[in-house]
Amino acid sequence: MKTTFPIIGMHCASCASLIEKKLKKTPGVATASVNYGSEQAMVEADATVTPSVLSAAVSDIGYKAVFSDDPQTKEQAKKTELRVLQRKVTVSVALTILILIGSLPHMIPWAPMYLELPAWILFLLSLPVQFWAGRDFYLATWSGLKNRAASMDTLITIGTTAAFVYSLLSVLGFPTPVYFDTAAVVITLILLGRFLEAKAKAHTGDAIKKLLHLAAKTARVVRGSREIDIPIGDVVVGDIIRVRPGEKIPVDGKITEGFSSIDESMITGESLPVEKKSGDMVIGATMNKTGTFLFVATKVGDATMLSQIIRMVAEAQSSRAPIARLADTVSSYFVPIVLMLATATFIIWFDSGPPAGGFTAAFTNMIAVLIIACPCAMGLATPTAIMVGTGRGAEHGILIKNAESLEIANKIKVAVFDKTGTLTRGLPVVTDVLPPRILPIAASLEKGSEHSLADAILAKAQGQTLFHVTQFRAIPGHGISGVINHTRYFFGKPKKHYEELEQQGKTVMELTSANKTLGIIAVADTLKPESKETVERLERIGVAVWMVTGDNPRTAGAIGKLAGISHILAGVLPHEKADKIRSLKQNNQVVAFVGDGINDAPALAAADVGIAMGTGTDVAIESAGITLLNKNLTSVISAIKLSRATLSIIKQNLFWAFGYNIILIPAAMAGILNPALAAFAMAASSVSVVTNSLRLKTAKI
Repeated sequence: MKTTFPIIGMHCASCASLIEKKLKKTPGVATASVNYGSEQAMVEADATVTPSVLSAAVSDIGYKAVFSDDPQTKEQAKKTELRVLQRKVTVSVALTILILIGSLPHMIPWAPMYLELPAWILFLLSLPVQFWAGRDFYLATWSGLKNRAASMDTLITIGTTAAFVYSLLSVLGFPTPVYFDTAAVVITLILLGRFLEAKAKAHTGDAIKKLLHLAAKTARVVRGSREIDIPIGDVVVGDIIRVRPGEKIPVDGKITEGFSSIDESMITGESLPVEKKSGDMVIGATMNKTGTFLFVATKVGDATMLSQIIRMVAEAQSSRAPIARLADTVSSYFVPIVLMLATATFIIWFDSGPPAGGFTAAFTNMIAVLIIACPCAMGLATPTAIMVGTGRGAEHGILIKNAESLEIANKIKVAVFDKTGTLTRGLPVVTDVLPPRILPIAASLEKGSEHSLADAILAKAQGQTLFHVTQFRAIPGHGISGVINHTRYFFGKPKKHYEELEQQGKTVMELTSANKTLGIIAVADTLKPESKETVERLERIGVAVWMVTGDNPRTAGAIGKLAGISHILAGVLPHEKADKIRSLKQNNQVVAFVGDGINDAPALAAADVGIAMGTGTDVAIESAGITLLNKNLTSVISAIKLSRATLSIIKQNLFWAFGYNIILIPAAMAGILNPALAAFAMAASSVSVVTNSLRLKTAKI
């Protein structure tokens, strides 16, 4: 059983690591992953692990897990947390300004002495900043110590408490320097940075919020002879629902009466409305444009496509990309190393003695090292980019199941396409009628046929007057015959080859009477309009394109030629597709498979990246890492471009995060940075990483 839930109160990547370790130790939990960027936990556990068990495990180390069927609960909890943080920042800023003014004569020799405040007043002003505004630092540090783990909060707590306690000696009458201003400024700047970071991170989850707001609130359900409006949560499978022009479709279902034009852009990203008639499926949260219709509810609640999309996007945003392991590994060793460096800094400066060294310089530089080294930016580098990237994909009808699929798509070198229903429309259509006058006769005969091509011929003859057929007879393997106006006709397998049409992958049927050929009709599964463009664009960006099909080589070659594909695997049975994919992977090439049917599921799972068409089966979609809800093949290129853009942003973030620590920790040890500047730089690094990730919102895909 897989469960995804929000966690409130995380401040850094170390917090996420601590919660993850705690969840993994919970009996019954198989795997656990906690994402600092999305503030989500994803747990796989057996049925004995209830939400209350997980909530208790998280609460035990000082954080809060949110379990609720209402998606708005997390939003409300986050808003409450943000309001509390804003209040702390406002009070801290006001008090810190007073503390700084009262400490100016100590910092600047020419500052007026009348500004100086007694140490006991500075103590009273600092008290709420240190222990009310900074309370979460102490709670997190205590939780870490209980679980034998150190975090960014540990560094801040040690640094500011040392400054505060040392200054307290002055209040008690000892002749020691006062550092209340240092402790207050550091806490205030870090809280301000967290507030700005939280505001910026709020935008990384915009895609989920947009999806949540799409859902209809009520449904007009037919109850006997009445139609009543009920809350969306009260709709059950089998309900008959009426949808009028301009209304949202409340749940997934099948039209039973009427027809309309429906805007599905909020789900698929396609801007053009889709015509729907009786028997067609409709998707909850899409917008009815013109007609009125009735439909029967087939999926409600968590089973609707919108709910599944929201769940999959949330899980993708909570998952961890392979590239994140580097940051995770570094962060796990980082805090202990920083504590050692801070201790070394104090010893070296203290041993140097006056005028450059001594206790004051040693103490100040030690605090600067503790503050500057907080690994927030490293923890945010990957998850924020993944959140924005997967959200951007969802907005364009590209549903990415996990961060690993998003990352691997960047490396795709071979794209293998299934033919029927993927490169082609998946439905046969009449392509040639020679001469046109034979169409009503052929359609009249096919009206009584169960042949797979009958629908295509009847669709072509729609609107034409058909004839009454008597003595209808099906001839297995050959065709059909019947009498129209006292004349017997035969329609089916031709007596000769029509090479030109057959080389184009078309199935030719012949209409004859009294052994005389009256004409031919050719039927084919036609190529999707965007297939050729997709192949050309993939090859331009260095991706080799293959086609795999169970069709005979001649038909496969004809479709491949039309699509511009030269690498063709024909006559492949469904269970052999996965073997073909594995053989292509043997050359260390990253292979993507694009398909839509149940028979494609093994190949989708065998590929490095499985890409399922949104028109496909649930089995195919479940086996794929990426699903194209917008049904457009060019989205394969968009998915690759999105992956490349996301990986580029992640690398930029990691470069900045590592570079920031590599450059500024030595600067703090050398005494170039004071604690206040260190706190400002640390906060700025986190905000810059989040802001850089938000650039993905405007990336061209």
